[in-house]
This record gives sequence, structure tokens and C-alpha cells, in this order.
Amino acid sequence: MSPDRAVLQRALDRGESEGGSVEFKERLRKDLHLSDGRRESLAAQLRHRVLSGDGEATYVVGVTDDGGLAGVPPAEFSESMDVLSLLAEEAGAHIEDVQTWSVDDAGASAGTGTGTAVDDADGIVGVATISEGAVLGTDDGHIVVGTAGHVDHGKSTLVGSLVTGEADDGEGATRGYLDVKPHEVERGLSADLSYAVYGFDADDQAVRMQNPHRKTDRARVVDESDKLVSFVDTVGHEPWLRTTIRGLVGQKLDYGLLTVAADDGPTKTTREHLGVLLATELPTMVAITKADLVTDERLEEVEREVEGLLRDVGKTPLRVERHGVDAAVDEVGDGVVPLFVTSSVDGRGMDALDEVFRRLPKTAGSDGDFRMYIDRTYSVTGVGAVASGTIMRGEVEAGDELLLGPMPDGSFREVEARSIEMHYHRVDEAKAGRIVGIALKGVREADIERGMVLVPRDSDPQPVREFEAEVMVLNHPTRIGDGYEPVVHLETISEAAVFHPDGGQLLPGDKGKTRVRFKFRPYLVEDGQRFVFREGQSKGVGTVTRTDLDD
Repeated sequence: MSPDRAVLQRALDRGESEGGSVEFKERLRKDLHLSDGRRESLAAQLRHRVLSGDGEATYVVGVTDDGGLAGVPPAEFSESMDVLSLLAEEAGAHIEDVQTWSVDDAGASAGTGTGTAVDDADGIVGVATISEGAVLGTDDGHIVVGTAGHVDHGKSTLVGSLVTGEADDGEGATRGYLDVKPHEVERGLSADLSYAVYGFDADDQAVRMQNPHRKTDRARVVDESDKLVSFVDTVGHEPWLRTTIRGLVGQKLDYGLLTVAADDGPTKTTREHLGVLLATELPTMVAITKADLVTDERLEEVEREVEGLLRDVGKTPLRVERHGVDAAVDEVGDGVVPLFVTSSVDGRGMDALDEVFRRLPKTAGSDGDFRMYIDRTYSVTGVGAVASGTIMRGEVEAGDELLLGPMPDGSFREVEARSIEMHYHRVDEAKAGRIVGIALKGVREADIERGMVLVPRDSDPQPVREFEAEVMVLNHPTRIGDGYEPVVHLETISEAAVFHPDGGQLLPGDKGKTRVRFKFRPYLVEDGQRFVFREGQSKGVGTVTRTDLDD
């Protein structure tokens, strides 16, 4: 039996019970289940299921009261999810995840899995996971920190100790407080982005996680905090550098935190991740971890190595132990990188990090017209094409008229934001920093590609095939010459490009101007945007300086 199929089978085996967390529904209809009186009753029922499941309930849709596989047509399943989302919202909860199967697959030994398209002719059975608390949003008091660092440099463990206030056991126990997959915990390696959150209350006291296995704990932290600090924990292993780039370049982050293990020192991956952070123009800090494992002499040696690395890329290191938290808060960014010495085992440097995060302001701006670079696309039965991504600036409302593009020929298509969802939680509007799915009217899912953008219909977007940039070569075996062809990562764009540097070449460590031409199609690029470029062992960062070039 596949793992996906097992999710459904476990829910069916548990069945409905008066004090249980599982609820069977054949279908939910807006005209019937949202009518006066019925809505309040069903919301109370959902609340009961969530409380019975210690903050999490399971709704199986497309089954009879006794658990028989009935299935519902795709359009009715979509309507059922809309109704369930509204009921969850009224009950102070949200839909965390949905898995679907066709009736034939649900009754067989293999499921279609999460997000798998189901033939419109088939009936659908779905399992929705309902979690307590509203969808975590972003506001002026919520800073988002992207972490980076070489594998086994204590990155996830450091974050785990921060959000819990607990010392690690020296074996990485506190990393279990992050939103990670079981196989990652077992191996001690992160293979995808993971998330964690803690906060500070009105009295400036830390509000921390207490139990990583209870989703209600995150809701409690959000509820009790006047200021939230969220971590997007990226991947430290070299094969997943592309995922790290997507996590740091494609997210709307306020700060970057780079970790360097005291027993290992800066590595090639450390330099690569620093380059990604520089490309995002994030105010960045460095935490030297595992200070408990080395002598004072070794610690001083690593601090000097890190300082040298920062100076090599034009940054000024600031030792927090020497200059204090005030200087770190006041000077982070603008070329200054605070340097912390920490240990998740003996607690060294953790209070200083707490104090800095408590006092740091939000930096990611949200002014300007709506813009969202598309990260992925999918088709929802009964809804149609959905474009998902992080809103980079502005806000969008359901019903807004938008432009989608550029298409391969550089044109934009008129579309309408039919609806906006966050984790199946339907909202009327969404602002900068939110990761959303926007159902689009007027386009097929097959015509939407990663790297396209959504902008207001009354705007005048000017896509480009070629732009000018200021670049820095971080690593290259020889030199970058005319015609060099890396992959450029800019927002959610990942596209092969051709470089034509001024003077014909750039050497490792050089800064210089170059023309960058996308090989296959135009994209919407604007002055000031940062990007990363990679090709084999060569890597670098850049800033778009001019887009109004003659073809």
C-alpha cells in the first residue's frame, strides 16, 4: 500500500466516533450547509473534532456515513472544500492539507497522491487535515529570517534552540522542533525548506514553542506574541543548493542568518550560501556555532577566517561579543555583518541572538503596485488554473483584473483573479509577503510557466530579453569570457543566459558590468533586482542596473 493511500485507509479505519477527531462527509453544499443555523452547527462540530484531536481534525469527503467510498464529481468536491474552508475559519481553524484520489484509485492499492490530477469523469475522495488557528500571516511586527549554512553546521539545531529556549543534547535534538519530514529527522539532514516560529509578548518576554508535535503550540505562540520571528530554514547539503537558492531568492525575507561550525570553519558551501544572501541584498548576520566543541584558540582562528571571508566580498564584520547588541541592531545591513559566537549546548550567544531578533525591525517593503512572480502552477478540478507564489509587493483582491506574462513572444494575457487561497483557506485579499494560490479565469494551466508574473491590468509591463548588470564572480576555475552561459536565478526565474562582460572577461573576485541575454525567451525584469548565476563550479551574484537596452 502506498503511503498516500495509507492516509485514507487510516482515516477510514479510525472511523467516526462521538469523541473522535475524524468526520465523514459525502459532500458539502453552499446552499445547504451554509444556511442559517446549519452553518453554526457544522462549525461547532468542526471545532469539537479539532479539540478532540488535540488541535487537528481529519475530514474525509466523498464517503458515506459508514465509510463507504461514494465519490463526488470534481465540481462538487471543489465546492465542498470551499464550504469546509469557511466552516474552519468560523471555528478558528484552517485547512492545512488536502489529498485526493479517484474512487477507483482510493479503492485500489495505490493512490493518486497529493495534488495529482483526477480525471473529470471519476468521482473524487479526499482527506482534509484541519488545524487549529488562523493561517500564519505577515504584518509589520513579523520578521522573516532565512537561514543558510553547510550541512552539519548546526543551522537547524540553532533555530530549534532559539524557538524553544532549550539546550541541545549535542546530537541535534532541538532540530525536531522545526517543520521537517520524518526521514530528515532520522538522517539528521534537511532535504527541503522547513519552518519555525517564536515571538515576544508585550513585556518583551520570549514566547517559545513547547511541543513540536502539537500544531496548537504554533497557534499559541502566534496568539500570545506581539512580535513574531519566523525562520525559513534552507538546505545545507550541496546536491540541494538549487532548493536553497529558491528558498532565499524566492521568499520575501527580512534578514539572513549564515551559520559556520567552529569545528569545521568556512567551507565552499559557506561561500556559496553567502553569495546567495548577498544576491538577495538581505541584511545578514553570521553565527559561529558549536563553540562548546573547540578551544579558544580554534574559535579565534575561525572568527578570523569568517572575517576574512566577509571582507573579501566587501562586507565589514562586527563581533557582537566585543561591540555589543546595540551596535548589531543599529548597524546590520549597509555593509555591516554582525558576527555571533554561539552554542546550542551550553547556551553561549543565545541571549544575544534573542535580544537582536526582539529589536530588529521589519525590512521587506510592500509598497507599490501588485506584483507576484509565479513559483508553481496546478489545476484544481472545478476551479481551473491556479498560479502560486509569494506576493512581492502591493495587494490583490478576488475579482481583480490582471495581466499574466510574459508569454514566450513577450505578450501579456488578460486574466481575472477568480479566487485567492492560502492552504485551501479562501481569503478575499492578500498582501505582500503572503504565499498564495490565485485561481485565474481566462487562461489554461498549461499556458502558465514558472517565472511569469501577475501585475495589474492597467499597468504597462515591459519584458526584456536582455539587460545590463553589475556582477561579482564568487567562484570560477579560470575566467568568465564573452559568451559564458550560466543559469540565472532571479525571483522565481531560472533561465539559461549568455553573458557579454565589458572588457571581454571577468576573473574570480572581480566586480564588473556585463550584458545578460536570456537564451530562450523574455522575462519581466526591473532595475535593482538581485540575482544569482551558476554554471558548473562557477557561481556569482549580480544586480540589474539597466533594462532599457536597444535590441
